Amino acid sequence: MSLDLSSENRMTWVGAKTLVDPQVSIKRGALFVAENRIRNMLKWWTSIIAFGLGNPTLYLLSIGIGIGSLVDNSLGPNAIDHVSYLTFLAPALLATAGIQGAMDEVTWPTLEGFVWDRTFFSMNATAITGKQIANGVMIAAMVRCVLQVFMYELCLLAFGAISWQSIPILLLVASSAGLGFSSIMLAFSASIKDDDGVFALVGRFIITPMFMFSGTFYPITSMPIYLQWIGWISPQWHATNLGRALSYGMPIESWLVILHWAVFLIMTIIGFSWAHRVFTKRLEA
Repeated sequence: MSLDLSSENRMTWVGAKTLVDPQVSIKRGALFVAENRIRNMLKWWTSIIAFGLGNPTLYLLSIGIGIGSLVDNSLGPNAIDHVSYLTFLAPALLATAGIQGAMDEVTWPTLEGFVWDRTFFSMNATAITGKQIANGVMIAAMVRCVLQVFMYELCLLAFGAISWQSIPILLLVASSAGLGFSSIMLAFSASIKDDDGVFALVGRFIITPMFMFSGTFYPITSMPIYLQWIGWISPQWHATNLGRALSYGMPIESWLVILHWAVFLIMTIIGFSWAHRVFTKRLEA
């Protein structure tokens, strides 16, 4: 039996380096991690939508429409910032949806990757670095954040709380707040060795006060001065105040607009820098 070695039939081995190029993982590692997280999210997409839109929608119906009608009837339809109470409330609800959506995707999933199924260590055993893993988790979190805010904007639009023209800017503001806060929460979550009710404490002593005392339901200036500081350091207030100014023209000083954007940027820089160090150090241990 003869073996045909003609050039037409000869197979050429291209080598493992060509078939599996490590440079692809080095360059696109964060995208691969984000793809993995998004695929996991798709398994629970109904729950994500239900919980992501459930609480804000309940607030929309109970506070925005229920109590809002009482406010408009007693104080007048344009008593607060010359708009209806529902319009006044809308930017705050969107900020809440953005912060909550991004935060949910960087807390428990981060603990899962380090402690429960240890997938981050498997990823790090390849050419993917700790920095890329952190970036990938944040990319996936922002995909969820943006989609959640946009879907909630459609709900608010259906109730006449916002206009079509304000959708892009409100989406940008709420997503920026979500990015800033969740980047810090990502680093914090990566530093936790095991959950002993830590996230429950964060919810009770950080998220709830931030939501209640950041001018969500009434102007922050109506609160006692000793409580206003909670809003001043809260991304919720910065997003709410900025969203109101940019969506329906609430009067605001130009320096305060710059401050709002600066807070989001500073939080993002601090969060990413911290997260990169924690991820890299923990994966090298």
